[in-house]
Amino acid sequence: MSKTVKKAAKTVKEAIQLALAELRLTEDDVVIEVIEEGSKGLFGLGAKDAVVQVTSNVNPEDRARDFLEDVFTAMGMRVSIEIERIEKIMKITLSGDNMGIIIGKHGDTLDALEHLVSLTVNRGDSDYVKVVLDTENYREKRRATLVRLAENLAASAVKNKKKITLEPMSASERRIIHSTLQSNPDVDTYSIGEEPYRRLVIALKKK
Repeated sequence: MSKTVKKAAKTVKEAIQLALAELRLTEDDVVIEVIEEGSKGLFGLGAKDAVVQVTSNVNPEDRARDFLEDVFTAMGMRVSIEIERIEKIMKITLSGDNMGIIIGKHGDTLDALEHLVSLTVNRGDSDYVKVVLDTENYREKRRATLVRLAENLAASAVKNKKKITLEPMSASERRIIHSTLQSNPDVDTYSIGEEPYRRLVIALKKK
């Protein structure tokens, strides 16, 4: 997961600073390997740049946990945080009292918090990690609700021979409905509008 950069400059110190600037880290967050010390040469002739290899030594799980703990402390909430990472997917499960506050309407607050955690974890100094934030199995419950909604609305569109436009949804929720109805022989789905007010439309297939 770590990211490595190699930099050359007149001195080792300058090369390290260039690498740290690209990684946007401090020396405490990296492992530094000096490949070439560099030399001034004789009367400026035969000078060689110093070359260093700098590797980030940041733990994505620690970043996520620290960020969330700060958020919940500011909110005055006691929340248990469990983090599991399998390759490039980090699943974070929250538990505690009043988790409805964390979920918000239709998961809006949970989605926003998930986005902020992803930004905190993925700063460009290591490989990208997909963050999935959940509490009280909300993600699966919401997915099941959307699947049922998609099937019922598709049936309604066919029965009434009218297209149906849903309320604004996140891209991930629209994908669930698209996926649910993609094999339906009677309806098509598409999205209209701009984020965050983009809506999904269920329409009869043209025959």
